[in-house]
Amino acid sequence: MTQLTDQSVRVTATAKPAEAASAAPPAKKRDAFFDNAKFLAIVLVAMGHAWEPLRDGSRAVSALYIVVYTFHMPAFIIISGYFSRSFDFRPDRVRRLITGIAVPYIVFEVAYSLFRRWAADDPSMRITLLDPWYLTWFLLALFVWRMTAPIWRLVRWPLPVALAIAMLATLSPDIGDDLDLQRVLQFLPFFVLGLRLKPEHFQLVRRREVRLLAVPVFAATVVFAYWAVTRMNMAWFFHRDSAQELGAPWWSGILMTLALFGCSLVLTACFFAWVPGRRMWFTVLGAGTLCGYLLHGFLAQSASTWDWYDADWLHRPMGAVFVTVLAGVVVTLLCTPPVQRLFRFALEPEMAWAFRTDPAGRRGKS
Repeated sequence: MTQLTDQSVRVTATAKPAEAASAAPPAKKRDAFFDNAKFLAIVLVAMGHAWEPLRDGSRAVSALYIVVYTFHMPAFIIISGYFSRSFDFRPDRVRRLITGIAVPYIVFEVAYSLFRRWAADDPSMRITLLDPWYLTWFLLALFVWRMTAPIWRLVRWPLPVALAIAMLATLSPDIGDDLDLQRVLQFLPFFVLGLRLKPEHFQLVRRREVRLLAVPVFAATVVFAYWAVTRMNMAWFFHRDSAQELGAPWWSGILMTLALFGCSLVLTACFFAWVPGRRMWFTVLGAGTLCGYLLHGFLAQSASTWDWYDADWLHRPMGAVFVTVLAGVVVTLLCTPPVQRLFRFALEPEMAWAFRTDPAGRRGKS
């Protein structure tokens, strides 16, 4: 997210303090709606990961898993695109890109690799920055997407072009795993859409009639997902493989790209319709979603590596409810300010030593 900075105001020596205060523009505040949306989305991400080991034994859990995976990352990516609208290659913004995205990617890619080597007792596990593992793909993708933001402002039809790129990716099994390019390209349309959105577009989906309509839409989606669980390959929702790799004909990649994009947009709109626009108790946690996102991955991987789901009661309905609530509580704690401060060295490093000082002594307005 582009960092907001206050405008400086010059006041003459004869100006009164009250006049100086009135001359200063009001400080820009964080929008509670977007912080609320980011927090709720990261809670759904954590719940989805917690449901992974329960899918085989529960068709209902698998249906909810499909529904959540249809829109939780698209919602996150659309918001990321929306806050990348002003990105250019101005030095302060490039510095923020490096310290806020590139450095956390390197730190957590190394940390996850070391964790896998230790937890799985696999000394052959290599550390590589070219093949992001587990959750770090999003940081790498966000870095690439934001670097391309100026290009999408020049393109005449950015969203159709991005959709065409996503469709071509599903036809290209030779892309491979380097840089997780399948996900980067297949999720690209959501980022480009976020770049093109304006505040009034979010106001449209937050109207009362949309909020009411979202209830039957989500209910119908859950019913359809329950029917589809045994009839379709759920890997389509991960956007990480080509059609051929999923054992489907090449042309199905084109159809699934368009179909999933449409379904994701509808459910994302319904999700945004339910997000409160006022300050809530969890609004402050919206600033720590990256922290919660990256840290909860260690717990999710620990659960699968060390067989935390072996207890039979966890695979019953009340067990699924318990796992869901626990995932929500844990990721909420990981988003709190104390945890953010503890991991600021990795997620928001200053790194003043690595950058030249602005010779003019000024930083542009974001």
